[in-house]
Amino acid sequence: MSDSLNIRIGQGFDVHAFGDGDHVMLGGVRVPHERGVLAHSDGDVVLHALCDAMLGALALGDIGLHFPPSDDHWKGADSRAFVRHCNALIGERGWRVGNADVTVICERPKVGPHAGEMRACVAEDLGIDTDAISIKATTTEKLGFTGRGEGIAAQAVVLLVKA
Repeated sequence: MSDSLNIRIGQGFDVHAFGDGDHVMLGGVRVPHERGVLAHSDGDVVLHALCDAMLGALALGDIGLHFPPSDDHWKGADSRAFVRHCNALIGERGWRVGNADVTVICERPKVGPHAGEMRACVAEDLGIDTDAISIKATTTEKLGFTGRGEGIAAQAVVLLVKA
């Protein structure tokens, strides 16, 4: 019955505190920044939120269930591998990603100059056209932990359609 519409929607959210480093990974792209993130993997909030949305649409839990931070195998891992794994789970169940929309929440770094490259990376990993991927950013008007420059967050929404 739940598949009678031939669509599913999932949403995801991720956050990481800033720490030592000279870049952040966003959407599979190394973005220069005066800080890095504190994370077990590469800390790519765009891809982590996207994975949570993909897994949510399948009702398969969250990224921590599939790639536990307690497992040293994932230490420093490239989050693009997480996206490809989640996409394989989608395909195995007879679905495909129709589109994805991601919003990065931070004061800095600026996302706009890198959004096109991020979209291309995500589209490549999902095997879909770049025009089905939206990556944009917003600030919190200097409010909260992102406004104070303490960290970075992202939220994602994914539409799955029957393959």
